[in-house]
Amino acid sequence: MGRVAIVTGGTRGIGAAISKALKEAGYEVAANYAGNDEAARAFTDETGIKTYKWSVADYEACKAGVEQVEGDLGPVEVLVNNAGITRDAPFHKMKPEQWNEVISTNLTGVFNMTHPCWPGMRERGFGRIVTISSINGQKGQFGQANYAAAKAGDLGFTKTLAQEGASKGITANAICPGYIATDMVMAVPEKVRESIISQIPVGRLGEPEEIARCVVFLASDEAGFINGSTITANGGQFFV
Repeated sequence: MGRVAIVTGGTRGIGAAISKALKEAGYEVAANYAGNDEAARAFTDETGIKTYKWSVADYEACKAGVEQVEGDLGPVEVLVNNAGITRDAPFHKMKPEQWNEVISTNLTGVFNMTHPCWPGMRERGFGRIVTISSINGQKGQFGQANYAAAKAGDLGFTKTLAQEGASKGITANAICPGYIATDMVMAVPEKVRESIISQIPVGRLGEPEEIARCVVFLASDEAGFINGSTITANGGQFFV
């Protein structure tokens, strides 16, 4: 059996592509999801990947979820923090609940998932943490003070984990996707999509599989010297 990997938000969009790519690379994959049972069932039917339902915003649910996965599949050695939500609004109209929901899922959720996995990774002397941040965590975005703050926080969290885990064989890295051709992006009006694409030097949206290939590499044994890094995958739209 291959190493065990958890992918949060792993049944749709970028997360689904990551789950599939890890399975194809030989990993035992557990795909977490928060609420869409129908999509989760369809995903399992299509891929054979087991799905597990819990909210990453709930620490006790994450702890119990990790324990369930380890009971079913074995010790978790790879964690992909992909789950995320948006609650967009200009800052002067943003409600506290919009701020709190996004921070709870996109930032605190990364802590909630990583914390239960960390002790076992330290004890075994191996671990891979890959967190999906965003281009908007690097440059900000109108109407996304909550989302940009959370995704920027993910980068600081990753760099700290990289330092603390290195001596125990654990690496922590982040990926900042640009605009990817997920259902959410493809659902926006065509004129809006065209405006987005006009800002991307390669002249197209990214594909979920392109982000998934980055994850597979970072999760591998061969990536052991890459630690605390951010892979910027945005078609040249923004440089750090």
